[in-house]
Order: sequence, then C-alpha cells, then structure tokens
Amino acid sequence: MPSNRKYYTFLIVAPHGRLRKIQLPHYAVHLALVIGFGALIGLAALANSYARMLLKVANYNDVRNEREALKTQYQNLESTASSTNAKLTSLESLASEVALTYGFGTNSRPALPRALFALATQSNATLEASYNASSYAFNLMKTTALSAPPDPMIRALVPSITTFDRAAIPTLWPLHGQITGGFGERMDPLSGEEAVHAGVDISAPKGTDVEATGDGVVLEAGRHESGYGNEVIIDHGDGISTKYAHLSAVYVTAGEEVTRGEVIGAVGMTGRSTGPHLHYEVLVHNTPVNPAKFLGK
Repeated sequence: MPSNRKYYTFLIVAPHGRLRKIQLPHYAVHLALVIGFGALIGLAALANSYARMLLKVANYNDVRNEREALKTQYQNLESTASSTNAKLTSLESLASEVALTYGFGTNSRPALPRALFALATQSNATLEASYNASSYAFNLMKTTALSAPPDPMIRALVPSITTFDRAAIPTLWPLHGQITGGFGERMDPLSGEEAVHAGVDISAPKGTDVEATGDGVVLEAGRHESGYGNEVIIDHGDGISTKYAHLSAVYVTAGEEVTRGEVIGAVGMTGRSTGPHLHYEVLVHNTPVNPAKFLGK
C-alpha cells in the first residue's frame, strides 16, 4: 500500500565517492526551522537585554560618581561649617568674658572702649580676617581690663582703665594634675564620635582633694544623671559658675557658702568616665567657656 507521507531527501557524499541518503519528514524540517527562528529571536532578545544592562551600568557609574562628588562636597562644607562654628563659639566665649569684665549695666566698671568695639565688629574682606580682627580685639579688651597695659598703642585705644578685681574670677586650680582633655570639639573616648567638650579633664589619683576655685555658694551637690556622676556646681556671682564632676565623694551641700581653696570633694570616676579624673567647667551666664583662660599658670 503506497504511503502518502512526504519526505525531504538529503544526499551526503561520503569519502571514497559513496553517497548516503537521509530522508526527513517534512514536519521535522519545519520544526527545525521554527526552532532556529525561535533561537534567533532569543539571541536578539538576549543581545537587547545585555545592551540595556550595559546602559544601566553606565548610568549607575555616573550616579555613583556624582554621589561621591556630592559626598566630598558635603564633607568639605561640613568641615568648613564646623570650623566656622568653632570660631563663632570662641568669639562668643570671648564676648561673654568681655561683657562680664566690663560689667555692662553697672557703673563700677570701665565703659567698653569704642575703638576696640569698632575693631571687633568691623567687616573684612574674608571671614578669616574678620575672625582674627574680632578675636584680637576681644582678647585685647579682656587683657586691658584685667591689668594696666604697658603698650602705648593699647593705652591709646583704651584711654581710661581701672584694674579689675581678680577675686571675682575663679583663677585657682581645683587640684594639681595633668590636663588630659581640652576644651572644645574632640573625639568622645567612649562613643568614638565627635562631640563638644565643655570643660577640661584633669587627671589625678582617686581620692585626691578637689578645691573650690573661688568664693561662692553651692548650687548643686550630689549625683547627676547627665553622665557626670557626682558633681558640685558653685555660683561665684556676676554670672560666673564652676562645675566639678566625676567626684568619688562630695563634702558640701547645696546652699552652703564656700571659700577659695576649700576642699569640696574628691577625684573619682563616677558617671561616664574611663578613669579617675576631674571634669572642670567654667560657665559665664550658663555658657561654657575655656577654663584655661581663667586658670593661673
């Protein structure tokens, strides 16, 4: 019985002149063509996907480079802002000390010299120049108010000067020891993050006597939850106060009057502390200022 199936016949010339005949049904050839066409479409899709991926990678690299540039710019701006804030804090501290020294609102202190005031507030071509001029003027005001200036130029700027009573400022060292932490911005020894240190740390053995740096009245005495542990705060009048923190013992009570050099506590490491030391602050109208400006040599 004859077959109605159709075949595609392929003749293959083998070595030595021999012929080989291969017959494939027509549907097999059609199927192979469909598979080949599908594979071609798949390859085209893969190529298109790969090209789009390359484009995305290029865009990602551009975005990453822009991000790094913005990050660097932000860090530079942050550094500039931090430096500016530090200078502003320094000027504010000096201005507070000058205001206290010249006794604004009282008749017992010399008037603020207008020549120095103009120098302190004038604008200059650059921020650095303005800061240097203001810092120089404020320091000059403080120096000339505390002692008679030998420099003729200073006498010309401040024609009438009276000697300021040093007893009103806590200039006594609270104890003898080495300063292990300065005033201002620093790396927090416990958290490792940048933080503002509002005073100075003076290292000494545990139990070392801590003395009041000036006459005053005890405002606070005892445990404090701010991280300073046992602390004493003394009001010296005229807006000046001092803080003594991380104490192992407190020998005074709130409301008690103390005199310059009186023992008020003992060195310890209560609160957030890495070792026995005294954290000492000087505040002018509740604003921390650098204690080094008051401590005698």
